[in-house]
Amino acid sequence: MLHNWRDPVSPRSLALWLLSTAAPASLPASSLIGRAAIFGIEPAAVRVALGRLVREGMAEQPERGVYALGPAAVALHAKARSWMRVEETVRPWAGAWIVVLTHQLGRSDRSRLQRRERALRLSGFAHAGAGTWVRADNLRQSMAELRAAIGGLGLEPEAAVLAGCVAEQAQDGSFRALWPAAALEEGYRHWLGEMAASEARVAGMSTIDAARETYLLGQSVLRAINSDPLLPAELVDVALRRAMVTAMKRYNAMALGHWSSIA
Repeated sequence: MLHNWRDPVSPRSLALWLLSTAAPASLPASSLIGRAAIFGIEPAAVRVALGRLVREGMAEQPERGVYALGPAAVALHAKARSWMRVEETVRPWAGAWIVVLTHQLGRSDRSRLQRRERALRLSGFAHAGAGTWVRADNLRQSMAELRAAIGGLGLEPEAAVLAGCVAEQAQDGSFRALWPAAALEEGYRHWLGEMAASEARVAGMSTIDAARETYLLGQSVLRAINSDPLLPAELVDVALRRAMVTAMKRYNAMALGHWSSIA
């Protein structure tokens, strides 16, 4: 199901975004509170969200009343900021697979399990059953770079990561069917249409209204890009995906123009 970009924003997600756009610099709480007011978020809710982020290590306080991204947010921040270059991270596919084996890690620790599965899904892997996760071996990353990237997102170092795996015909067909290609392509078209319609609307909006809409829509498109499995051309329409990323670059530049004019 496609995300409804008009849903209210949470104080937590907004605070993280504002801190990430300022990184590596910090922001005073007054600035975060002022920008949150654009979305009708109360100052108390911002302070509560900031306190929780600090306790989780997602944010830190270099000085009283000032906040910056914390160490626990570094990997997610790097992943989020890489969206402009996603098409540069893939190469032509020769038909092999990358396989991650996690069955030996157990499933009793729910927190570890959630971090592990989030890391794998954010890295384009799909669950093939029995603790086996696969993705097309079409990444330009070396094995060391891939393992470091997934590990930074939450995959334990004990997981087995195997590249260049060639599956038998029946298993290969089963792997190819793990991703909903038609739904992915529907999403690309949806976000292209939403961005085009928003660009036309924003032209007649006040700066505040434009900032609000471009944040809400922009974050939804970025979520789609950053969670995309980056499948090869044999499995999905890569030209359509590329068009969405290109359109988002233009939309993002427009959005930042509106936000930069807000104190």
